[in-house]
Amino acid sequence: MADNQQSVEQIYGDAFNAGLRPDPLLTVSEWADRYRRLSGKAASEPGPYRSDRTPYMREIMDSLSPSCPVERVVFVKGAQLGATEGGNNWVGYVVHKAPGPMMVVQPTVELAKRNSKQRIDPLIEESEVLRALVKSPRSRDSGNTVLSKQFPGGVLVMTGANSAVGLRSMAVRYLFLDEVDAYPGDVDGEGDPVNLACARTRTFSRRKIYMVSTPLIMGESRIEAVFAESDQRRFWVPCPHCQQYQVLKFDRLRWPKGEPGKAAYSCEHCEQAISNHQKSWMLPRGEWRASAEGDGRTRGYHLSSLYSPVGWYSWERAAEDWEKAQRDVELLKSFVNLVLGESWQQRGDAPDWQPLYDRREDYRIGTIPNGALFLTAGADVQRDRIEVEIVGWGRNKESWSVDYIVLPGDTAEPAIWRQLDAVLDREFPHACGRAVPIRVMCVDAGYNPEVVYDWVRRHPQASWGAASEAAGAAALYPKTAVAVKGTGATDRLLVRPTVVDGGSRKWGVRLWLLGTPVAKQQLYNWLRLRKPADESGEPYPAGFCHFPRYDEEFFRQLTAESMVDGRWELIPNRRNEALDARVYARAGAAIFGMDRFTEDDWRVLERNLAQVTGDAAEAPGRRVVRSRFLER
Repeated sequence: MADNQQSVEQIYGDAFNAGLRPDPLLTVSEWADRYRRLSGKAASEPGPYRSDRTPYMREIMDSLSPSCPVERVVFVKGAQLGATEGGNNWVGYVVHKAPGPMMVVQPTVELAKRNSKQRIDPLIEESEVLRALVKSPRSRDSGNTVLSKQFPGGVLVMTGANSAVGLRSMAVRYLFLDEVDAYPGDVDGEGDPVNLACARTRTFSRRKIYMVSTPLIMGESRIEAVFAESDQRRFWVPCPHCQQYQVLKFDRLRWPKGEPGKAAYSCEHCEQAISNHQKSWMLPRGEWRASAEGDGRTRGYHLSSLYSPVGWYSWERAAEDWEKAQRDVELLKSFVNLVLGESWQQRGDAPDWQPLYDRREDYRIGTIPNGALFLTAGADVQRDRIEVEIVGWGRNKESWSVDYIVLPGDTAEPAIWRQLDAVLDREFPHACGRAVPIRVMCVDAGYNPEVVYDWVRRHPQASWGAASEAAGAAALYPKTAVAVKGTGATDRLLVRPTVVDGGSRKWGVRLWLLGTPVAKQQLYNWLRLRKPADESGEPYPAGFCHFPRYDEEFFRQLTAESMVDGRWELIPNRRNEALDARVYARAGAAIFGMDRFTEDDWRVLERNLAQVTGDAAEAPGRRVVRSRFLER
């Protein structure tokens, strides 16, 4: 007992004495150069860490050193810049030289586990000094688990921003918040995850917080909001020709149209061309310069991927990605976020309905033009009617409105649901001469859910990506019904279904939640795309929407909402059934697997279309109601 007591007292005494030691003079970047090794499991360039490979990271890392007086370090960045590895260097430094409680927060718990296995474990395994401090997870009572690493004088806890329990689990001196713009807006009803995590540091007078992220949406970006409170530093580099310093800007990158391989940077002082390989001379000579006074406790850094080291992300690649993004709004958004390191400005104002009406096409309502490879349908349920749009989808998410049908009747009565059965049973004539069925019909369960569940239960229910999982779209039963409900409480297009209506997982009805803000914003981006000039021979841009000769009311309804103060609101004196039906049809395409289709999947759809059998002619009595918006 005496020996055990002495052992406890000795351990406590050692820890106490360690806490009395002054903070080390060694900075984080110096520690990384001396002790850090990159593992081949997690790095494209394994071996000793060299801060001269990413010289702009030195000051950022050193701002996290105990000798630096700042409390918060904020890094707004593009991709492929080494930001996360800089944070991992800080983790290693804390374990070795400045022990204390530390928390690393990823957007989700699953990402936290992946980061632990792919980044933190190799960080420890490849460093002799860290292996000696953090015991192997295979040893008994090692204190080393996937989400927790104990070491003398401290503990490293990893968690996800979607776990309120993880965020309030302990007080911490060091806090590493990675990709904060991907965090949920609210976690388990307890508020903003960044605020919850930062509250864990309040008891420490010499706390350190490292916030890093690619910015996402303007006005909603957490990282940009904190950056605005900082001294807003930019990295200035000299021109190899005139030695004048400047901040690299994308509009100074020049190349002949269609030849991104010839991209070069034009110096804003001498106008001479700078080649990508000359960054190896420029970056080591760069320096961070503040552009604002800030709050005195926060250093902010902004860096685009134009600064990515030679061999990582080149200017030629940036030019190529920019050209690709000009015909796809989603690619353009990714370019602004991931390459420029800037937030995307959402355009919440509704597109003008008149240009959409003016560019209608001459294909016959109820028929499928060439290019469309499968059909989905969206059904908006009202008290006295069901409105249905049938949409054909092709490569690059190009779409064709095939028909818009209104089924009149009391939706609490079975008669109208038999009419919807007939729509789902119907096959539509394709320009190739074949008849094509509806693959997925999404039915709005927001108005009368129990009735919708009863109807959906009578039809096979789709699983996510059924086309790909079934090794070919033809294997998916054509009469597939899905219950959907719109929600504004999600940052994604579609949330995997939950079983509702009291049934078991096998027999219950699955309800899919549709992120209506995401779906409507995407649709409005697509509706703004310009049609190529007929004589240009250019393909339609990705996401382009084609419409037959519907009347004006359809296009008024399709553009009937605008974003006001972050919420979608109906424009006065407008109706929005056509808008809702379209986003439900879009959800059907996502459930069918379109967003993850490979080239092989599209080829399978083309082969299946060629093999479909059936009478393409419209059978008498098969059409329930003529399209509501047909011009007479």
